[in-house]
Amino acid sequence: VSPNEFPNFLDWLPGSESVLVFEKDKENVSKVLESAEIIFTLDFNALHRVGELEHVLNKIKVPFVMIDHHQSPGKYAQFTYSDTGFGSTCEMLYNFIAFLGYKNLIDKTIASCIYTGILTDSGSFRFPKTTGKTHRIVADLIDLGAENTEIPNLLFDNNSFDRLQLMGRALQNMKLLPAFKTAYITLSQDELNEFNYVKGDTEGLVNYGLTIKGIIFAAIFIENKDENIIKISFRSQGNFDVNAFARTHFDGGGHINAAGGKSTLSMKATILKFEEILKTMTIN
Repeated sequence: VSPNEFPNFLDWLPGSESVLVFEKDKENVSKVLESAEIIFTLDFNALHRVGELEHVLNKIKVPFVMIDHHQSPGKYAQFTYSDTGFGSTCEMLYNFIAFLGYKNLIDKTIASCIYTGILTDSGSFRFPKTTGKTHRIVADLIDLGAENTEIPNLLFDNNSFDRLQLMGRALQNMKLLPAFKTAYITLSQDELNEFNYVKGDTEGLVNYGLTIKGIIFAAIFIENKDENIIKISFRSQGNFDVNAFARTHFDGGGHINAAGGKSTLSMKATILKFEEILKTMTIN
């Protein structure tokens, strides 16, 4: 079950056709969850992170199992496997399967899905919490059938022309604040519409700010008129804690170097707030 639509670039994943999307079929998904004997929640640690689906989950009395690597886990689960030392939830999932003694059940399909989760959540193995053990797990997944050439191609080299044009607009909109070692991008709803935006098209754009020499803090602000919010992604290098920044100022959270948030202000007011906050901080 997914609370909302997942990006098109994941459509090729084996089993994707069996994923039930709550926002598209709330009644059916609710019945499926209500009939479950146990529920696993993966890659989030607070029920409010799943939007309206939270109301359904709060009514269910069966045991919950949380597997997650974000900071400050909630207390809704009867069984919690939470560890911020991992770079991806899928690496934890592999360990969980192995711990239970079911590694022999990992076939090509399962290996491909876990490999994809590790690859994407670790920033293609570039994020700081990628370890030697991560690579040893990945090597095992490749031996079990995960295609280490095909999967990255399907994920990253499968763009629409509209997405590339949107990327160009995002880079045009980028603003540098060298005094604060910060770069940020804005994208309005009109700009998204101009390039026929679909979910996933802005994935990874925030990282471009960090490719600029001397930049430590990067952000992207994306207008969403359907939800009447500005969705925000934060990235950083080194010890600058964007999880704390997002939690303190933008009703969000995540990891030390990668986090998200939101604003109910207008884009202009949100950017003004962001820049005013920067003036009170030392970023290094």
